[in-house]
Amino acid sequence: MPFIVGDDAEKVKEILSKLPRKVKIAYFTQELECQFCRETHQLMKELQELSESNIELNVYNFITDKEQVEKYKIDKIPAIALKAGDKDYGIRYYGIPSGYEFSSILEDIQEVAKGEPSVSQETAKKIQKITQPLHLQVFVTPTCPYCPGVVLMAHKLAMLNNNITADMVEATEFPHLAMKYHVQGVPKTVIGEEHAIEGALPEPHFVEKVLDAYKQMYPDN
Repeated sequence: MPFIVGDDAEKVKEILSKLPRKVKIAYFTQELECQFCRETHQLMKELQELSESNIELNVYNFITDKEQVEKYKIDKIPAIALKAGDKDYGIRYYGIPSGYEFSSILEDIQEVAKGEPSVSQETAKKIQKITQPLHLQVFVTPTCPYCPGVVLMAHKLAMLNNNITADMVEATEFPHLAMKYHVQGVPKTVIGEEHAIEGALPEPHFVEKVLDAYKQMYPDN
């Protein structure tokens, strides 16, 4: 049974047919010991089929395709990485992007296809100050209406600066990570290992929180 049906399928098809360039989805999976790998694979196939060849789907086995796993630095599954051309923007999804999170991946695909994230000039300028590796993990659940905005914001920052990588992490699929980072509610954005942003913030405030954490992590920069 398909995930994207009826009017939703028509809307998605219309959006994907207008992409200015092809987007590549690298999907990492395995048959056993992965709760939502099959469903996530089906969802990615439906996106590809609705895109009228504007999406290229490459499926990799987490166990046997070691070269690709290392290339994309994938450490858990199901995992999704988005590219356009040869550019890996550091955007990752860990867990199925279902419920409200489906809107995240749909908008991310459009942003990657454009190659220029929709942010203010001030944000773009400030994020260039980050010259050291910075890892953002946005913990979400499919039923959280505030989570997609934070996921998209983190992914846009990754698009702006090659030093930033940003993950969506579905909290209920990775409870050990939710426990490790003390995720009591979502969205929660973990910056590095010791800093975090609770809840959803407007773009300027989110960026300032990220930069404050970065300065504490790299005081000499």
